Amino acid sequence: MASSPSSPFGLLTFFSFIFFVSAIRVDVIRKPSAAAVPKFREAPAFRNADDCPPGGRVDIVMTLDANYLRGTMAAVLSMLQHTSCPESVRFHFLAARPEPEILGSIRSTFPYLDFRVHRFESRRVRGKISRSIRQALDQPLNYARIYLADMLPPDVRRVIYLDSDVIVVDDVRQLWEVELGDKVVAAPEYCHANFTKYFTETFWSDPVLAGTFKGRRPCYFNTGVMVMDVEKWRDGEYTKRMEEWMVVQKHKRIYHLGSLPPFLLVLAGDIKAVDHRWNQHGLGGDNMEGRCRSLHPGPISLLHWSGKGKPWLRLDSRKPCAVDHLWAPYDLYKSSSLFLEG
Repeated sequence: MASSPSSPFGLLTFFSFIFFVSAIRVDVIRKPSAAAVPKFREAPAFRNADDCPPGGRVDIVMTLDANYLRGTMAAVLSMLQHTSCPESVRFHFLAARPEPEILGSIRSTFPYLDFRVHRFESRRVRGKISRSIRQALDQPLNYARIYLADMLPPDVRRVIYLDSDVIVVDDVRQLWEVELGDKVVAAPEYCHANFTKYFTETFWSDPVLAGTFKGRRPCYFNTGVMVMDVEKWRDGEYTKRMEEWMVVQKHKRIYHLGSLPPFLLVLAGDIKAVDHRWNQHGLGGDNMEGRCRSLHPGPISLLHWSGKGKPWLRLDSRKPCAVDHLWAPYDLYKSSSLFLEG
């Protein structure tokens, strides 16, 4: 006859079962914090060619996020591999919080890398972020590019800002040497794109708001690849000007796409246009479904998986797009099976 929970034997069996289940759950939940940081293989050491100019430093700015760390590592490797002066490239990582495991991972993967980490205070955008069409676009760190001039040291006068989902297949110094003239930002422009879709009907129906583009021929540009004159940015108070639009957005719904629209509102039609080969963007598909897309015709210097689909996630799911195989050779990720064997 089966024991009931009310009998002494039944109670003992019942609590033994509960203890057993609880013990299993505790074992599953308790993981070392470092387990969340992916493991990477050590990259080769890259050295400057003999003809590298003295003092010819190139400053690259990227955000540092555990969720995109695999992309960041691949991007860094691609730049070092394809430039003739890799030791002249200095990286500036913008991070929302100190994460020793991530910094240790960068140092062990790139022992010779010249890099700095700058703290981005998330409180600077508290109350200024409005919900967009994709959660990733709402993260405070996505807005750090607006504030980078405030975080970098005074000796940094020009930077290339890059998203973490790019691969550079040309010498990044060519992009660095773009002549800005009197402009504060240089980036590929896409004047064939329907510019009106980046703002709501509320915006376009208000003559005061829409009048911000008066005297300009605004074109879409992607903020994931930009050359920026940091001194001009500070002098022109561009951070403050973008913050003003973020405040307007909190009161009137004038756009849907995170940190991009403030850049367009302040700078569209007033940037230095760069060859499209420096941002083959949209490889991650749209912001809703992330469907596969093909490469645009023409030469390519930089591949950009902007959009919802990220190559490392699609490769891991064994449902990659054709373009994701162009990213794979730069992936330094050490899978769990390889890690256990090593």
